[in-house]
Amino acid sequence: MSSLLPDKGAPEGRGDSPFGIRGQFSFVSFVSFVVKMNPTPTASGHTMQDDFDSDADERPSRSQLKRDAEALQELGRELVGLPQARLDRIELPEKLRDAIALARRITAHGGKRRQLQYIGKLMRRIDAEPIRARLEAMQQADHRAAQRFHHLEALRDKLIHEGDAALGAALEDYPHADRQHLRQLIRQARQEREQDKPPAGARSLFRYLRELDEQPT
Repeated sequence: MSSLLPDKGAPEGRGDSPFGIRGQFSFVSFVSFVVKMNPTPTASGHTMQDDFDSDADERPSRSQLKRDAEALQELGRELVGLPQARLDRIELPEKLRDAIALARRITAHGGKRRQLQYIGKLMRRIDAEPIRARLEAMQQADHRAAQRFHHLEALRDKLIHEGDAALGAALEDYPHADRQHLRQLIRQARQEREQDKPPAGARSLFRYLRELDEQPT
């Protein structure tokens, strides 16, 4: 250990010694010096320098920490913008839920911005992944529902325009459908379109198709 003490005869601040002026040194400087002076591999086969460098590489950078914080704040912004019924379906800590409720009531731009920053700070203290996963699952369900809605709209329009010619394909998709009832709805919607009447029949046809789509086959 005596080899690590400063050489009284050496000029101050020179050489490989971690000691600075008047023998003061930082912990990081001391560790770096010890690592440099002990290149012997450890039990894992790595040198102390390798382990020291690995720990430094695994620490997130300042820019990464900033990106993570911004992502959590954006997630908080999405929660604030959710309809209340949807927000109630997500499990949240009481303090975070109260902060979101307050953010909804704030109308001043500066005040809302500060409240969103506070929400982001709260979210950094918890595991936000379950919240993010729940929100993504709801968004995916919305996307699938929108796709089904557009599919049913397109099927309704095709049945109205093509009549019985398109009926066979619809019955293949929905074999549990009442064929006669479906034909009556199509006929009513076609007559209304030809007579330029309000599309009550088209709406009834769409509702029936939606019922068929929601029923298990």
